[in-house]
Amino acid sequence: MEYSIFMVLNADKISQQCLPKHVAIIMDGNGRWAQAKNRPRVYGHKKGVDAVRQSVQFCTKLKIESLTLFAFSSENWHRPEDEVSTLMELFLYVLSKEVKKLHKNNVKLTIIGDLSRFSEALRSKVDAAHQLTANNTGLQLNVAANYGGRWDMTNAAKQIAKQVATGALNPDDITEQDLAAHMSMHDQAEPDLLIRTGGDLRISNFLLWQAAYAELYFTDTLWPDFNEAAFADAIACYVARERRFGCTGEQIKQLLAET
Repeated sequence: MEYSIFMVLNADKISQQCLPKHVAIIMDGNGRWAQAKNRPRVYGHKKGVDAVRQSVQFCTKLKIESLTLFAFSSENWHRPEDEVSTLMELFLYVLSKEVKKLHKNNVKLTIIGDLSRFSEALRSKVDAAHQLTANNTGLQLNVAANYGGRWDMTNAAKQIAKQVATGALNPDDITEQDLAAHMSMHDQAEPDLLIRTGGDLRISNFLLWQAAYAELYFTDTLWPDFNEAAFADAIACYVARERRFGCTGEQIKQLLAET
């Protein structure tokens, strides 16, 4: 069966089994969106918050389990100082303003990444947001801030190295599962669908381990313009694909027939 945008927008017409459990998004294009309107880049970042709200609402509507948003990479510190400063202020403002709404809608919020470089005020807001939403059972919203896939894997390797150093783990016994257990979001399903807005065709050091088998979807739509219809287009494309995980198409069909 082919799935149209209309069917995705009308969630009751699509099987839950066909939908991704975990969607990850590289939110790109805020600055270019603003520049096209002769506005400063920071204006685009502020408008991008509206697209975040719409994405959270859409995932809740489709009963998607997890949504991970790439908000600030470890490489973004190299951007102009005033832009970075504004991004930090915006992050603090959004956490202060939005977390109660998320909690009211049963959303569990987790910030992933190296938070040590953030201000004490921002880290305090992050801790408060985690505590407030910790027991919520709806959408799991992960926001990657000062995050990089290489950092994530390096951090996991350090944790395993400590176990080896204390004799708790034999190096010859280390498995993929051991490494995965120390990665960000290890307690969640791995991303099924990774979306990048803004037209670039790369994943920019995002979820290098977790997205190993994710379906990739690239769109020219700039992040502030990524509305429900654009998200539905990505979902419709996803459900039309055949995920094989190294198997043949015939093997997948046989497995599906047996379930």
